[in-house]
Amino acid sequence: MGPVMAEITIDAPRERVYAVIADLAMRPTFCDHFQREFRLQRIESRGIGAAARFHVSAPRFPLWMETVVAALEEPHMVIERGRGGRIDRIPIGTAWELVEGAGMMCEVTVSFWTEPETLADRIGDRMTSAGWYGRQWKRALTRLRDQVEGEAAIEPLRVAGASHL
Repeated sequence: MGPVMAEITIDAPRERVYAVIADLAMRPTFCDHFQREFRLQRIESRGIGAAARFHVSAPRFPLWMETVVAALEEPHMVIERGRGGRIDRIPIGTAWELVEGAGMMCEVTVSFWTEPETLADRIGDRMTSAGWYGRQWKRALTRLRDQVEGEAAIEPLRVAGASHL
């Protein structure tokens, strides 16, 4: 499937938006409407190798996914690779692109795609609506915009039992 794309303009400096997107601990604050049971796989939630696992409640084909930060180009790109589906057979990718706009504006584009390899996975992938994923990512970007433009501090997810030092 895909790539499914969504974009939005945020009235905030690109560096601030990048800091929220590049930290997987912040992801549940704007993606929890379709990514449930979000769990960090490492104590360090930023940087290359940071990983998280979550359940996507897609209609007709709900599945578990894992995402790992594969590449960072500060402050304009985050590339995530992962796997999902039954026994993690389906390769998954997510790319976040941030472009500086006029003034303090930042244009954010998220692209999401799957690359099913087996016939059964390709059939299941076709049963999943790309439109549904597009709507979820658009809503996530709207929630991200509201949080970044707002004055309230964004509370990140923490790993249970991790040292606070």
